[in-house]
Amino acid sequence: MTIKLCLLVGPIGFISGMTLAGVYSLHIRSLNWFLMVYVDFFRSVPPLVLLIYVYYGLPFFGIEIPAFLAVLISFTLNSSSYYGEVVRAGIESIPAGQMEAARSSGLSRTQAMIYVILPQALRNVAPDLISNTVELIKATSIASVVALPELLRMARVGQDLEYNATPLVAAALIYLIMLWPVVRLLSRLERRMMSSH
Repeated sequence: MTIKLCLLVGPIGFISGMTLAGVYSLHIRSLNWFLMVYVDFFRSVPPLVLLIYVYYGLPFFGIEIPAFLAVLISFTLNSSSYYGEVVRAGIESIPAGQMEAARSSGLSRTQAMIYVILPQALRNVAPDLISNTVELIKATSIASVVALPELLRMARVGQDLEYNATPLVAAALIYLIMLWPVVRLLSRLERRMMSSH
């Protein structure tokens, strides 16, 4: 369940964040104001609080959703705001002349964004994107508060059955095995980027 969550929430949050950043780059004032409110709100509300509101709050409005979908919605809203800000910063780090040069070569604005601006922007912010992904994977543990049978929840069930901390230690080791390679990749990327400047 933890892997399933990671495989869904990460890509959905990233694609949603890229969409937010792309829309923001259109420089439509009223739309950018809305996006700014969206990003600020979902970055300010802790994922746990957001999850509790979605899972326990929506039924008050007659909307019943399963635990997995509640986790997916909450994490997507939260992660898309973080990914969106990171990608937006990456786009803004690319000189305006790049867009102008791409447009003058016959590309549309969308094509220029996809083929010229975004590849450079994503390379510039790759360490931040990976760091956000690591935090997102660690945050999946809060899904246990809505009784979703993910890693931490099942470790706590195991602890209650066995009356010892072994299942919790095992869960911590599984998280370490999952995340350590990603953390090492992040360190290598950061060193490579520092040496290239």
